[in-house]
Amino acid sequence: MADTAKPLLIKRYASRRLYNTETSDYVTLEDVAGFIRAGREVQIVDLKSGDDLTRQYLLQIVAEHESKGENLLPIAVLTDLVRSYSTNVQSIVPQFLAASFEMLRDGQSKIMGNMGVMPNPIAAIPGFDAMRKQQEAFMKTMMGSVPGWSASGPAPDEEPATKAEELAQIKRQLAELQKKLSKL
Repeated sequence: MADTAKPLLIKRYASRRLYNTETSDYVTLEDVAGFIRAGREVQIVDLKSGDDLTRQYLLQIVAEHESKGENLLPIAVLTDLVRSYSTNVQSIVPQFLAASFEMLRDGQSKIMGNMGVMPNPIAAIPGFDAMRKQQEAFMKTMMGSVPGWSASGPAPDEEPATKAEELAQIKRQLAELQKKLSKL
């Protein structure tokens, strides 16, 4: 039996075919998505160079689902992601996204454990709307100084917060969200 604690190693051949090293057969991108949905970590490497291609393939899976009309990511989120690549907030966006998804997974696990499997357990989380609003406030705070961003920034009578103050505020907001989710 395969060790599911270790990532499933998938090798990409020069022909761009993907090879599952555990089952010794070729797999499709949809198969890889199925492994991930089943809770399995995957690692995709180029057979010849040894380069890790996991990120590239995961982005391709997301792009294919989005292009098929399975719109999980709102346009505003995609726009903010594109903007974050050209700003100095690029360094904290990954931590924020990881923390947000971790809280989401924790909340979903608790809801599913308490209520059984529902078609959309996240929508039933009390305070989900408040969490969404806090994430929007976070993005306004982080993107307020970016040219072309629609947020108005701080009020004219307020002094702009230092980066340390902004980071402390974001940490407080994340801690509040974690407390709310843990109460659920």
